[in-house]
Amino acid sequence: MSNELFKENYTYKDSVCRIISDTLQGIITAKESIARNYQELEDYIKKHQIFFYTFDPIPVPDEPLVAKLMALAAQKANVGPMAAVAGVIADLAVVDMQKVGCKVAVVEDGGEISVVSDRQIDVALSAGNEALSKRFGFRLNEFPIGVATSSGRFSHAFSFGDAEAATVFCKTAGLADAAATAVGNVVRGPVDVGIEAGLKQGLSIPDVLGVFVLYQGKVGTAGKIPPIIKINP
Repeated sequence: MSNELFKENYTYKDSVCRIISDTLQGIITAKESIARNYQELEDYIKKHQIFFYTFDPIPVPDEPLVAKLMALAAQKANVGPMAAVAGVIADLAVVDMQKVGCKVAVVEDGGEISVVSDRQIDVALSAGNEALSKRFGFRLNEFPIGVATSSGRFSHAFSFGDAEAATVFCKTAGLADAAATAVGNVVRGPVDVGIEAGLKQGLSIPDVLGVFVLYQGKVGTAGKIPPIIKINP
């Protein structure tokens, strides 16, 4: 088994991605997948604008696949479908990478990560300017896995809560993305109350494996999360 990995940053319109693969073809395939699925989503939204604006789940469309998977994840997490956009785009790119023979397929889209790999993958937790940001992370060794983080303080995405980071682990990044939004929305108020609310919310969502909450400098975890590791900034 070759240990060589190919890595590339890729920006498509407002989406900033990081792609890792054990083959160059995997990088090419991922970029094509990201662009194609974002374009299909944009075309769908032009005809169904509520899909873009709503904070509530909506009926699941038959197509395109990207919108269907977003709506399904949103229904499980009880949020709007756009809460799952980055995670679903990452998942679809990873599936396409596997179709061309990739054994390592990692796609991060705006901080939401989808991974299939034949070796461990380390990821850092990013929480803006928070003291702990990028100083620790998670060692991923069971696949497939999706990792997503919502923040009420540092993220470009909307949140009703105040968590520095609400991170969720699922088999897919799409569900993790939607669930992280749902968790982040309830983390507010006194620190212990906020953390407990976030953990409870996360574990109430079907198919969520684990939840990690960083709030006012304190950490709470629930369910099954990957090993936490120290990372040199």
